[in-house]
Amino acid sequence: MTADTQDLLIETTCELLWERGYVGTSPKAIQRRSGVGQGSMYHHFGGKADLARAAIERSAAQLRARADAAFGAPGGALERVAGYLRRERDALKGCPVGRLTQDPDVMADPLLRAPVEEAFAWLTGRLTGLLAQARDEGALRPGLDPAATATALVAVVQGGYVVARAAGSAEDYGRAIEGALALLGAGTD
Repeated sequence: MTADTQDLLIETTCELLWERGYVGTSPKAIQRRSGVGQGSMYHHFGGKADLARAAIERSAAQLRARADAAFGAPGGALERVAGYLRRERDALKGCPVGRLTQDPDVMADPLLRAPVEEAFAWLTGRLTGLLAQARDEGALRPGLDPAATATALVAVVQGGYVVARAAGSAEDYGRAIEGALALLGAGTD
């Protein structure tokens, strides 16, 4: 059994968790989609929960990598926040990590929940730092609370996915983002 097989199992589980949630991601579904047999699957992972944990950790790492790319872009802190918020996303598919928060089985299991919590804590922390920097640069009003605003921005992104999915329109996601940026004073004129 190779690392490629392990990687394929994790990537397949990431996709299925995003599409179906934890309960809908059965070992049989993972095996069917990946083309990996049961023996190989259990050679690499002790069971569904172990594989799901690895997949959730990967999804969280991918969320951090995409956000870091925007946060590390050139420009002022507020421009980088705006770049993160406006980056291309599949609004109708939603966030692979955010969707897990609606999965009662993931949220009830501390080992599955931990990487979800850590990803959002990291994201909120990074946004808090950038917003504090933007405030210090004079791009935001002096009384702005960076931590509260960062939490609100994470909620706008996640809520934007929900609104877009409910309406069947990615435009609703874009409006949510532009509305948040307008409230910050960083919207398009």
